[in-house]
Amino acid sequence: MRSYVIRLHTVLARRGDGGQATAEYALVLLGAALIALLLIAWATAGGGAGKIGQLLDTVLDTIIGKVA
Repeated sequence: MRSYVIRLHTVLARRGDGGQATAEYALVLLGAALIALLLIAWATAGGGAGKIGQLLDTVLDTIIGKVA
């Protein structure tokens, strides 16, 4: 059994990391999608919509106050 594990490890070690970048890219995309979904859920379901509205009102009022 031990020799099988050693041979398996040797075979896997020789394979290299050619597909590793693709896997990392996929994980980053999944993480970004999860964060986007959580943000959308917070903004639409909870008090996020009101807070975002207040933030945009404050930003626009500040910009209009500096321009006018």
